[in-house]
Amino acid sequence: MKEIILINLSGPDKPGVTSSVTALLAKHNVNILDIGQAVIHNALALGILAEFSDADSWPALKEVLFRANELGLQSRFSPVAPESYQDWVADKGKDRHIITLLSRRITAEHIARVSSIIAEFELNIDSINRLSGRVGIEEAKALEKSCVELSVRGDADNLTDLKAKFLEISAELELDIAVQKDDMYRRTRRLVCFDMDSTLIEAEVIDELAKEAGVGDQVSEITELAMQGEIDFDESFRRRVSLLKGLDESVLAAVADRLKLTEGAEQLLKMLNTLGYKTAILSGGFTYFAKHLQKKLNIDYVHANELDIQDGKVTGEVTGTIVNGERKAELLKEIAEREGIVLDQVIAVGDGANDLPMLSVAGLGVAFRAKPLVRKSAKHAISNLGLDAILYLIGMRDRDEHQ
Repeated sequence: MKEIILINLSGPDKPGVTSSVTALLAKHNVNILDIGQAVIHNALALGILAEFSDADSWPALKEVLFRANELGLQSRFSPVAPESYQDWVADKGKDRHIITLLSRRITAEHIARVSSIIAEFELNIDSINRLSGRVGIEEAKALEKSCVELSVRGDADNLTDLKAKFLEISAELELDIAVQKDDMYRRTRRLVCFDMDSTLIEAEVIDELAKEAGVGDQVSEITELAMQGEIDFDESFRRRVSLLKGLDESVLAAVADRLKLTEGAEQLLKMLNTLGYKTAILSGGFTYFAKHLQKKLNIDYVHANELDIQDGKVTGEVTGTIVNGERKAELLKEIAEREGIVLDQVIAVGDGANDLPMLSVAGLGVAFRAKPLVRKSAKHAISNLGLDAILYLIGMRDRDEHQ
């Protein structure tokens, strides 16, 4: 009669532990039903779910016990009933999700509050992995970043309620929490579409131009209303552009030169280009500045508004179709179709209400440092880290960037 035994070994990590133990099991024709290993600060935890074809498993386990003692490891052997094993196998059909925690530093309270909610929704944590680099014990740096990824399993019928719970604690704990279905699309994203103003760059370009034109307060007030979704984007855009009438064309170059990239933007685009992603700027701002960023960051596509200039002066009009929220979503779909990319493989990133249409059609829509309305409506939000935190959402580790 076959036996199933769970073998747990723990102790100081050293080369050759796994090979030494499994070599002993191999002598007894043992089948490995499951295996997992983790090392935290040179402390090893190794688990092997082993099926023994021999009637008596003790000779093999005795050899493992002696070898473990030689290696300075603690060992524990737990019989697994066939019914229990079959129940475990049946669990493989349950939904799997990845929950990503993003903050400057991950604390015990973060893990406790998040895992409590996970338990409340009767989901089981299968594994926890750190994606960010090793953290020093000195005082946290201003731009430090931490990320922990939890793989959870269980029926997620009330996923909307789960995300709502996470959103409630997110601001309180200064913690971003993303929940994604663990499927092939998460690992095969191919296109990233960015808003420009307050996303790739820290400023709203039209506000910067307005300051130069002496109408900064008027334009900022209209901009804020539009970002909050309180007035129609097209109307607000025309009103703001009209206030720029008479601005000298030379001002555009001066403003472009002083635009500051958002934290993590350069690192993110560098990695996306290295990985062969297609990238796009879909902006309700102006083409002049979008093309400036396209050259700087090596971006594939640019769609924005063309500011009308005649005789070296801004006329207060734009030419062509205004790139509003609906147009951004259309452009995202067009680029994806042109590149042969399904929408589930698209990432969209933006901060304003006019970004919500493209965030909703993309497989991974990220509200970046967004207003509360946008953060609540988007599938995912990043408020505490820079743009390069998006790399964590596609499963990349910090060490991957240095390979």
